[in-house]
Amino acid sequence: MTYRNPVPTVDIIVELVDRPHRPIILIERKNPPLGWAIPGGFVDYGESVETAAVREAQEEISLQVELIEQFHVYSHPDRDPRQHTISIVFLAIGKGEPQAADDAKNLGIFHHWDIPASLCFDHDIILQDYFHYRHYGVRPRLI
Repeated sequence: MTYRNPVPTVDIIVELVDRPHRPIILIERKNPPLGWAIPGGFVDYGESVETAAVREAQEEISLQVELIEQFHVYSHPDRDPRQHTISIVFLAIGKGEPQAADDAKNLGIFHHWDIPASLCFDHDIILQDYFHYRHYGVRPRLI
């Protein structure tokens, strides 16, 4: 019997606390699906999701981050066109000059009013939920 299970991933919304209005970092993906994305990636076997989040931030944006909270879990079967993934999204803070690395072709620092339109996966929904939470203190609905 072959089992097909969703694959765990993490996404990290990194707020730059040493800049006015605490902008966030997005990466421009080097590999398909192309477009802008929240930094993140796959959880390795034997790795906690928290460790994966810190590792992915270091690998993709070259920053040591401090995880502040687990924000929400996104698990719609079609959220990633490559396969069924489940993303645990963390909010984190960072300082300094991020640099694109690993599978990030480029990176950008954005405020809520200038987020690019070409977002990958379900990151438009995630960021909409995040900004709603930051402005109004309301978490995403579970259903």
